[in-house]
Amino acid sequence: MPVTYSEASRDLCETDSVLFGAAVAACRIIGAKLPMAGRASKQSSAIPAWRKRIEDRIAKARALIGRLTSFRSGNNRPRVVRTVKMAFAGTNISLSQPDITQKLTERIDDLKQKLAAWGKRIRRFT
Repeated sequence: MPVTYSEASRDLCETDSVLFGAAVAACRIIGAKLPMAGRASKQSSAIPAWRKRIEDRIAKARALIGRLTSFRSGNNRPRVVRTVKMAFAGTNISLSQPDITQKLTERIDDLKQKLAAWGKRIRRFT
């Protein structure tokens, strides 16, 4: 099949298309999986990987700050309590301590400082 089409092709681009079509057809017949759906290789995004990682950290920290703030203002729902327990994991702080509000405030301030540092790091290199 490719022979008849390749003889009729006028330039290299058409020959490439014919060969690619033949390769896809052969892979479908034998049941082999193609590594990609389209012809072109997957293009990497314009955003560097280090920036995506920092932005993910910022998003997680903002979510945690929101949960800690809502717990401090009296929200005792199970999901919020679980998040607060995870935020203080590894420390000997329990939620029943009398100074938990102060500990929450310190943790929130610490996260806000980290947010500012991560934001400055992104702005420094852009």
